[in-house]
Amino acid sequence: MKRLIDAYLYRKKDHTIEFLVLKRAKNKIYSGQWRMVGGKLKENESYTQAALREIKEETGSTPVSFWTIPSINTFFEHESNTIHLIPAFAAEIESTVSLQLNNEHTNYEWITIDSVEDFIKWPEQVRLIKMAHDLLISNSILPEWIIKA
Repeated sequence: MKRLIDAYLYRKKDHTIEFLVLKRAKNKIYSGQWRMVGGKLKENESYTQAALREIKEETGSTPVSFWTIPSINTFFEHESNTIHLIPAFAAEIESTVSLQLNNEHTNYEWITIDSVEDFIKWPEQVRLIKMAHDLLISNSILPEWIIKA
């Protein structure tokens, strides 16, 4: 069974929180869709290690803040007859960082919470981005969720 992670990258710019969305390349799974960073765990890799690796591979960046969102992405994949329970992470990226996309993506956008549903079409991913946003603006991230990267 595939073990997966989701990582929701954000930056703070002009007192606004913006989330990174990545457009999937035509020859990749979820072709043409706007998504967050995501991927599969490698052998003997923890979920946290996989999330940090995928962030680096897909964007060329390293988070300045990294925490677990206190929820999971759940969905049923009918082709493999699998119920996925996917840990969700949030990662703050410096607002001035220059992203370097790998071959999985063709474009990226920084979006505000008001336009999330214009880009992200998976309801659980929308829910998790909104949860991360709400936790950030209310300054409600608990110390237990923060991961020392």
